[in-house]
Amino acid sequence: MPRLRHLLAFGVTSFVFAIAANAQDTAPAPAAPATGAAPARPAALADFEAYLDATRKQFDVPGIAVAIVKDGKVVLELGSGVRKLGDPAKVDAHTQFAIASNTKAFTAASLAILADEKKLDMNDRVIDRLPWFQMSDPYVTREMRVRDLLAHRSGLSLGAGDLLYWPATTYTTKEVVQRLRYVPLTNSFRAEYAYDNILFAVAGLVIEQVSGKSWSDFVRERIFQPLGMTESQTSAPSHVAAGDDIATGHAKFDFKDLKPVPPMSWSNNPSAGGIYSSVHDLSKWMTMQLAGGAYTDASGKAQRLFSEKRQAEMWSLITPIRISEPSVPELAPAKPNFSGYGEGWFVSDYRGHKLVWHTGGWPGMVSRLTMVPDLRLGVVVLTNQESGAAFQAVTMRALDAFMDAPVKDWIAAYAASVKKAEGNADDSMKKHEAARMKGAKPSLPLDGYAGTYRDPWYGDVKVAKQGGKLVMSFTKTAQLTGTLEPWQHDTFVAHWDDRSLNGDAFVNFVLDPDGKVREVRMEPVSPLTDFSFDFQDLRLAPVP
Repeated sequence: MPRLRHLLAFGVTSFVFAIAANAQDTAPAPAAPATGAAPARPAALADFEAYLDATRKQFDVPGIAVAIVKDGKVVLELGSGVRKLGDPAKVDAHTQFAIASNTKAFTAASLAILADEKKLDMNDRVIDRLPWFQMSDPYVTREMRVRDLLAHRSGLSLGAGDLLYWPATTYTTKEVVQRLRYVPLTNSFRAEYAYDNILFAVAGLVIEQVSGKSWSDFVRERIFQPLGMTESQTSAPSHVAAGDDIATGHAKFDFKDLKPVPPMSWSNNPSAGGIYSSVHDLSKWMTMQLAGGAYTDASGKAQRLFSEKRQAEMWSLITPIRISEPSVPELAPAKPNFSGYGEGWFVSDYRGHKLVWHTGGWPGMVSRLTMVPDLRLGVVVLTNQESGAAFQAVTMRALDAFMDAPVKDWIAAYAASVKKAEGNADDSMKKHEAARMKGAKPSLPLDGYAGTYRDPWYGDVKVAKQGGKLVMSFTKTAQLTGTLEPWQHDTFVAHWDDRSLNGDAFVNFVLDPDGKVREVRMEPVSPLTDFSFDFQDLRLAPVP
């Protein structure tokens, strides 16, 4: 789901994999369950617990949970640190975390199950399943296929429409999708990669239309229950009682002070990122994936969740992703030879091996799940702090251990990347300060900026004068309320009351020749602000 801009900056797109797409139409019988002892932990991971502690210390992460599976068996499942700062309860293999966009693979798997059952085809037009579905371009509306919903190639911009559901809004899922018709396309259909969440909301509604079940019920009944994933749920816990093994998210308020963040209830796009799970349960998910869709049920009988053909399609590269140079030289070994997106999965390569992987970002929690099919290896890392560098350093150490790679200090490598990203953010702010005309006051009295402004896709945003200051409020988003501080001329800075968001924005009021506000435009102040704050796509006009 959201909160991935900083993850991308730390080399997420430097990972890799695509799988052969020549599977047979008729899937073979499920593989026999693995027998025998679990594979031994590689010698390179003998000090893995100490490595996790060092990672947490370096990147200021309260708790991390990790699981590794190999050849159908669990190599290790463990936790490090605490569930919440100030609370002694420890993270363990059964601690539930928000897995955020790692949910996308469950949505893709749900569609795969329905495709195997001939209830839909991945090449079906979306409008044949949801006749009211509409994009801003009639050609794209007509030609959008079910597969396109999963592949980030729609022509939408990065994170387009995220403000419709994150931070949490009062829109329903159907209302979110209906507003797609107003979200602008910034590129040609199927031309290039741009990560989105909103089309996974559409995918969730397709699952509901075809199956007759809610997305949550379908995932719970057709995936969690067969795999015995009893420590997983399809929405954020509504209440966390004492003793519940559930992690609390943490964020650096104003990019500085680490504090717990309130749990977020998010129900209007769960198919993009709504699942909570533990590494213990995700071990079962990875084991099934690495077995080509096969698993063993509670009675010991071999079963299949989806066909090998469908898995091959999910793991095939559909949308290429441009490969950029690593942010720092220390990350050069992680640079892939190819990179792209399949159906709910990133695909790329590392040290000559194909990888299938995904990351997830949620307020206060980020994660990564990685599989190496030819090694039958899976690694999942869940954390309760917004540090992509932490899960990267842990993942890379684990991959290297099973690839007999030279020992590398990944903690130091990602620390260097973090330092550079923070330095770039400082430089960006210095440039803004240098361009600012000191003493330049607003053109209008504050009352002149007050009013209700409407964007075609988001809806209404209010600006009101309160106590001698301007206050901006997004009417569908309780968390997006804050004070407008004059910056220069007709530009202000929105300082949100919730300082965990790290999403302050420039707000520019454009005046007409008569000195009346014609339009309001916004953009994030810091380059570290998550891309899901897609303020730049808003076109706010005064409501008469």
